[in-house]
Amino acid sequence: MQYRTRNMYLMPYAAWIALFVIAPIALIAYYSMFDIDGALTLANYRRFFTPVYLSMAVRSFWYAFLITMFSLLVAYPTAYLLTKTRHKQLWLVLIIMPSWMNLLLKAYAFIGMFGTYGPVNALLSAVGIGTRQILFTEFSFIFVAVYIFIPFMILPIFNALDELNPSLVAAARDLGASGWDTFRRVVFPLTISGVKSGCRAVFIPALSLFMITRLIAGNRVITLGTAIEQHFLVTQDWGMGSTIAVFLVIAMGLIMALTGSGEGGKQHAR
Repeated sequence: MQYRTRNMYLMPYAAWIALFVIAPIALIAYYSMFDIDGALTLANYRRFFTPVYLSMAVRSFWYAFLITMFSLLVAYPTAYLLTKTRHKQLWLVLIIMPSWMNLLLKAYAFIGMFGTYGPVNALLSAVGIGTRQILFTEFSFIFVAVYIFIPFMILPIFNALDELNPSLVAAARDLGASGWDTFRRVVFPLTISGVKSGCRAVFIPALSLFMITRLIAGNRVITLGTAIEQHFLVTQDWGMGSTIAVFLVIAMGLIMALTGSGEGGKQHAR
């Protein structure tokens, strides 16, 4: 009876997974088997392994790596300082609040800020540097992407740091460990699970960005996400777009499997 009741509770979850995870992936895999004329073929997969798409894949992984690393470099000390401040939950909400805003609105806000007559160039002119081309560059693309994704990096790291037993840090300092040694041997290893969760939350969506690449970077940054957009909306080659999406799904699955295995940092009360 208990087993049957448990299965009943699992049915909505299973239906959700089937309709919104398995079915879309199966549909993408199905469309990837057809060319632009609707003929059944494997040519799309052969095309993906040409230099054009492989170089695009390398650039996509490189940009996703940069966005993740810069987000981590900013998020970890920020999360650490948050755990030491008063009203830390309020500050955390204020940091996460911009993520509630529509992504398109944030992109257009940065277009205004980084534009030729925007406040950033006005400040550069005021200090004597002069007007610079900030918009439609790799810098602006990475900066905006880091700004958008950084709350998703801060939250899991903050949770891991907040759950860290302070007596472990105190014990390390009492035993003569320096601040750096304490962080390297105690704090960071015990919060690595939060770091992994944050890296997954940033790297995976950063791998398939397309809106920011168009609005902020123009045509200077071409990734697999922009290629999918072009194939579905411009060339109408749904087969090739689906093929790229299949490889992105496989890459994301591998990343989740690699970063999810052997997670440490779990604390147990003794």
